[in-house]
Amino acid sequence: MIGIIGGSGLDNPDILKKAKELKVETPYGKPSSALTVGEIAGKKVAIIARHGKKHEIMPSNVNSRANIHALKEQGVKHVLATTACGSLKEEMMPGQVVFPDQFIDWTSKRSSTFFDRNEVCHIPMADPFCPNLRKLLIETAKQLKIGHHETGTVITIEGPRFSTRAESKMFRALGADIINMSTVPEVVLAREAGMCYQAVAMVTDFDCWKERESVDIKRVLDRFRENVGHVKNLLIKTIPKIEFRECECQKHIDTAIIKTED
Repeated sequence: MIGIIGGSGLDNPDILKKAKELKVETPYGKPSSALTVGEIAGKKVAIIARHGKKHEIMPSNVNSRANIHALKEQGVKHVLATTACGSLKEEMMPGQVVFPDQFIDWTSKRSSTFFDRNEVCHIPMADPFCPNLRKLLIETAKQLKIGHHETGTVITIEGPRFSTRAESKMFRALGADIINMSTVPEVVLAREAGMCYQAVAMVTDFDCWKERESVDIKRVLDRFRENVGHVKNLLIKTIPKIEFRECECQKHIDTAIIKTED
């Protein structure tokens, strides 16, 4: 089964055939929403709305551990995670899509590991996103003629506020290309769960580093809705291509846990 983590139109069951809603519980509490389970081109797919069906959960309160655990329990091994983002680079234009290959964690309040009791996990994260999923997304974006960037560094901030202009300029100086409030800790937890994970980041704005530019939620949502069709189509056309079963992403957890002797 393939997992989609999305929202703002990307958790719409209309993209699935034989769709049904599945309410689940996890050892980490309730996920953000019920799972919508169905098929795309014969592939089994489970969709979860990161911020709730009505977008009522702010970034810091997203129960990412429950979300990832819920997908894992359904047999998900590959996760495509959609996200809106701001651009920190002139060349990454609103309306384009970025497939990140690196992240910078600027969060401070979130549970970022499943191993916080009795066991310690030092999961490798040198290359946090799945190169195999990213390759398929790039291939499909080219076929669909969707403006995109094959790599990029995403910095995830705590939110829910947007950055100050000074912070935005600092994040550029740190080497970040795009900015959002959602990728971390999802990507880390997916690696701990033995999953392949790739973010699909839709650029909605230039954050506030550019002179005479600012960002507000109306602009973000308006731009997201304008371009959500492109991302839906990208997912629908990419998912049938996901045939690989084994990947290095799924193996890191095998040697990451420190075993304690009784």
